[in-house]
Amino acid sequence: MKILARYSENGKTLRVVEGDITERDADAIVNAANSRLQHGGGVAGAIVRKGGRVIQDESDKIGYVPVGRAAMTGAGRLPAKCVIHAVGPRMGEGDEDRKLESAVLAALDLASSNSLKSISMPAISSGIFGFPRDKCAKILVGASLRFIRENPRTTLETIEFCLFDKETSGHFRAEIEKIRPA
Repeated sequence: MKILARYSENGKTLRVVEGDITERDADAIVNAANSRLQHGGGVAGAIVRKGGRVIQDESDKIGYVPVGRAAMTGAGRLPAKCVIHAVGPRMGEGDEDRKLESAVLAALDLASSNSLKSISMPAISSGIFGFPRDKCAKILVGASLRFIRENPRTTLETIEFCLFDKETSGHFRAEIEKIRPA
């Protein structure tokens, strides 16, 4: 794993890594999910292929998750303890920035309420949902920073952005490097 950028404050760390999210040993990995939790392609498809059908089966029992919300399943054969399925917006549906921020905060709240210490997330909505990668980085990093500042008692110690391409990781690295202490 290659750490590209890191920011720490009050014992909490935000970091950017390049790699395969299905190989992360964080307590939770985030799946960029659709509302029906059908994990066919992209990050979702990779998570089910490597983690096993049990992830899709558990998702089927949950059923529907509105845009801007999140749900949790087990992680099957993945190194992570669980998968948090965050439903981000599709570009063009309206109010996308607020919905993406809501999905990130829902994932962080879910991890914290389950006493998890680490979470690894992809660039939610920036793939087939068409969300601009630079804007995605700004929203995900900004929401995560606000979360750790507004929730000093959260069990989360590490919030990681796991990205697989240089362009996207560059946007996230730039956002981390802009952070100034509170």
